[in-house]
Amino acid sequence: MTEHHSSSPPRAGRKGAAVAGRRGVAAATARFTSRLRWPLLVLWIVALAVAGTGAMSIADSLSGGGWFVSGSDSAKAATRLEHGFTGRGQVTVTLVVHDKRYGAGSPQFEQRVRSVAKAVTAEPALKVTDSYGWTTLSRQNRAAFQGKDGRTATVSVALGRDDGSARRELPKVQKDLTDRFGAQGLDVSLVSPASFWGEINTLSQQGLVKAELITLPLIVVILLFLFRGVVAALASLAAGVTAIVLTLGLLAPLAAHVELSVFVENAATMLGLGVGVDYSLFMITRFKEELAAGKDVEAAVAATLRTSGHTVIASGITIAMAMCTLFLINLNVILSIALGSIVVVAFSVLSSVVFLPVLLHFLGHRINAGRVRMPWRSRTPAAASTDVTSGRWYRTAVRVMNRPVLFLVGTTVVLLAVAAPAVQLRTFSPDSRIIPHSSPVRVGYDEVQKEFGVGTTSPLQVVVTSSSPLQSVPQSEQLVRLRDDLAALPHVARVESGIGTLQKVSPGAPFAALTGARMAQLPADARHTVRHYVADTDRTTVLEVIPDDRSSSDAVRTLLHDVRQRSGSLSGPLHAVVGGETAEGIDSNQVIQDHLIEVIALMLVAVFIVLMLAFRSLLLPVKAIAMNLLSIGATYGVLVLVFQKGFGTGLLGFQKTDYLQNFVPVLLLALLFSLSTDYEVFLLGRVREEYRVSGDNTASVARGLTRTAPLISGAAALMVAVFGAFGFAGIVPIQQLGFGMAIAVLLDATLVRLVLVPAAMRLMGRWNWWMPGRPDPGGSAAGSGTHDTAPHGEESAEFARR
Repeated sequence: MTEHHSSSPPRAGRKGAAVAGRRGVAAATARFTSRLRWPLLVLWIVALAVAGTGAMSIADSLSGGGWFVSGSDSAKAATRLEHGFTGRGQVTVTLVVHDKRYGAGSPQFEQRVRSVAKAVTAEPALKVTDSYGWTTLSRQNRAAFQGKDGRTATVSVALGRDDGSARRELPKVQKDLTDRFGAQGLDVSLVSPASFWGEINTLSQQGLVKAELITLPLIVVILLFLFRGVVAALASLAAGVTAIVLTLGLLAPLAAHVELSVFVENAATMLGLGVGVDYSLFMITRFKEELAAGKDVEAAVAATLRTSGHTVIASGITIAMAMCTLFLINLNVILSIALGSIVVVAFSVLSSVVFLPVLLHFLGHRINAGRVRMPWRSRTPAAASTDVTSGRWYRTAVRVMNRPVLFLVGTTVVLLAVAAPAVQLRTFSPDSRIIPHSSPVRVGYDEVQKEFGVGTTSPLQVVVTSSSPLQSVPQSEQLVRLRDDLAALPHVARVESGIGTLQKVSPGAPFAALTGARMAQLPADARHTVRHYVADTDRTTVLEVIPDDRSSSDAVRTLLHDVRQRSGSLSGPLHAVVGGETAEGIDSNQVIQDHLIEVIALMLVAVFIVLMLAFRSLLLPVKAIAMNLLSIGATYGVLVLVFQKGFGTGLLGFQKTDYLQNFVPVLLLALLFSLSTDYEVFLLGRVREEYRVSGDNTASVARGLTRTAPLISGAAALMVAVFGAFGFAGIVPIQQLGFGMAIAVLLDATLVRLVLVPAAMRLMGRWNWWMPGRPDPGGSAAGSGTHDTAPHGEESAEFARR
């Protein structure tokens, strides 16, 4: 101890300079927001008004696209099918008409189907360029487009729209068609990946409204319970809403020029309500504590900025850095959500450390106005904070730190057991089963799968290109062999191509029939059929492999691998790429997996650096990372049990999907690492404050946990309410994301913060604050006798006795 005391003065000097610097910045910010509170308030209102205008219109600018991987085979296949084919375009949809009153043999059926087709092709929002199917072929050649029930007909319709805008327009057109023809006994559906995702986007918007209606009252109730005051609750809510409005207002003009996924609105709203309100909760609570301690308003704001404001900024930087790692994954839907998350967190920080202090200057002691009586809670927050050693949180900390090994090992084993199912985690893009049965799009999918085969809605498209016209390629017989090889693969129902039609004219060399004279000999129906599968340049053809199972099944995934392997054997001027719904899902999975290690590594480094700089410690960041990994693993395990295994889906109202949406795990990883670190920053920030005063590690942990546990629990309750509401009100991808975040926050705020953290910090002792070349932050206090409300020496003795 002698050596320690001898080095205290210079250490205290350096530490004092750092504290003084932070106090200076906080005091200057407090003076700035006090003097200019009226101009800043006007600026705040104007910014909200301008941003609010954009926020209300952002849904019209967001894209349903963003799922193609740039440069992938599925993207190349989709691009090559956009031009030159009959009944195919930039977007191709299948018009499905099911007549409940008449059959295919009646003139009424033909008239009604043609009436629907005419309405669709004349719809200006679709920009139809071409069509091919039941209505374009003569009676004797319609069999392939007529269902087994004799009441269903299909037509392939080419749209002159890009994928993103088509996904926005198709739901509106679908609604008009349903309203117009439904009363006539006709089920009319537009079936395609674009219409599917368009319906998902519509359901996502509806889920967002429903989630907000559920969330906002819950937030108000929880804030009233935590603050026991109406004014403080409304101030906190205002800060969170500000972050959301400013975010959506900024993203709206950006979305008009850059493709942003529709899911960015859900993510920004969910995070803004969760993180934004949480930050304001910590700020307002600290402000009320400082007022209760006798400080004037400006001094209380300065103290709040110096303490809670510092941790809010550190937390925001951590979340932003973690989300930035997702930019390594070149998938627009992930890039969009990452961008929205970063922007909303940045505005949450800005709102908490600039606009909220302005509001606090105006309110002053009125922050406690509008008190809500709660009979079961007799003490006020100020009174409750005067003696931290008498509360249940303190007793919990003491109990844990008296048996740190038992609690650390026991809790770790529990979390590992919950995480065990995560080894079976599977990801893929969703199929039509996530859409409600009542949706016209789902009705169309079900009709096609029932009448034409389950894989008809998601064919594997083998797009073959040649550097010279196919009729002049000697190796074109390879295409005939390829068709036959593909048809012989397991789980292939059939292979559709133009080869069969061409063979009727030229059996030995079918593509020789593409020459002008021979093509002219073909009947009109045959020419249309050939041009549906062979582009008018005669250099591109498509073979559609119809599987006997759904696009996301293991059988079709294996089939895709086999199809790509067979197609890759083409030689000479022929080259093939394979696209379709399954290929798109596999390619997006692959791009995520390819960069997952880099994302995790950079995320860990970012979190480590932020925590190291925030707490001047090497070991605390390592501990935080280890505990974050435990809680994230447990969250994955719960998601697998619920969504893949089906445990509790009936009770929770969720849908068993056999897989997680492919972007959910990596987004959860970044978000949960960020939010877990968020709580770590708040807790350890207070522990560090206590330690700098006392120099007693054990007592400081107990007191820091006691002072922050009510707030962390309240903040966790807010986040669980917000994320849970989005989980229960949203479609499957948002269900998985929201439910996963709610579970993670719940685990982190209970088992991790209340058990693992105090147990580990008790075992680590003064090594918690070890940093080469820097003094122990509690070094000078250890010998000074400085103490807070209760003498720390007595607390340490109490720990020793126990």
